[in-house]
Amino acid sequence: MKISQLIAHNLLSFFAVLLVLSPVYAAESNKVLHIVTTVPPITNMVENIGGANVDVVGVVPNGIDSHTFEPVPADAKILADADIIIVNGLDLELPTIKLAEKVKKPSTPIIHLGNNTLRKEEWQYDFSFPREHGHPNPHLWPNIALTMRYAEIIRDNLVEFDLQHKDSYMANTSAYLAKLKQLDEAIFSCVKTIPKKNRKLITYHDSFAYFAPRYGMQVIAAIQPASFTEPGPREIIRVIEQIRKEKIPAIFGSEVFPSKIMEQIARESGAKFIDELSDDELPEKPNNSFIGMMVNNMTIMSEALGGDPNCMANVDTSNFTH
Repeated sequence: MKISQLIAHNLLSFFAVLLVLSPVYAAESNKVLHIVTTVPPITNMVENIGGANVDVVGVVPNGIDSHTFEPVPADAKILADADIIIVNGLDLELPTIKLAEKVKKPSTPIIHLGNNTLRKEEWQYDFSFPREHGHPNPHLWPNIALTMRYAEIIRDNLVEFDLQHKDSYMANTSAYLAKLKQLDEAIFSCVKTIPKKNRKLITYHDSFAYFAPRYGMQVIAAIQPASFTEPGPREIIRVIEQIRKEKIPAIFGSEVFPSKIMEQIARESGAKFIDELSDDELPEKPNNSFIGMMVNNMTIMSEALGGDPNCMANVDTSNFTH
């Protein structure tokens, strides 16, 4: 066989192999990443950034206390099938992470958003998360500047794992960051409408430790102790006296943390009790998004503390649509 014929034969063989393998390559290029997350706000962020290229399953159901959540046997299968596992970290999901480390594929990374966002010296310890217990407050996402960092970390990891869809991830993240910036600016505007003397928060669970310093508010107290039990009589009396002294108009509970103690404190202090704030439970449609959750929070908080509840009227709460 002449050299020219040999080259032609080899080229034909090469292209024949490509034709056989092309469906495999096409299947790989269209592969949807299976991503497992934990709390609903993070699940929603990943859905918006990943878009059509990801399939996202959150193991912590909406409306469930994420601090006491224990994964069930069915979650082991979900975690085992994951291409990427994305958690908040900062000790929020320890049982789920422990299970994930046992069952996940060797190639599956566990991304700790909180630990990659703040240095250890920036961690907050407070009423519900005292330093002596060793677990920092993990609720970074009500501070929208920190949520923006979460979005960037999610984007960077999706791109690293799935470079082929980099342009899509970059575009989705840019759009999402623009929405978060609009939300961040609206929160500042909301707080400005609240009289300075009322920019104080008393909540059942201490979910706003990172939120308050950014937006010029102060967390006065959180009712729920670090043990996640009800507070004792001495602590209840102290909070009632503080509310009276500082003339705080409203205190905030949560549907996830129902508490008759909060009702008692409100009744005896003269403050209004509002049990509709949420730190990780997403609202129903049409605002069924993390941004929608924060819009609801700020609308409720602003009105209760003497501000303008219409301050959130123009914030885009929509999710990514395929």
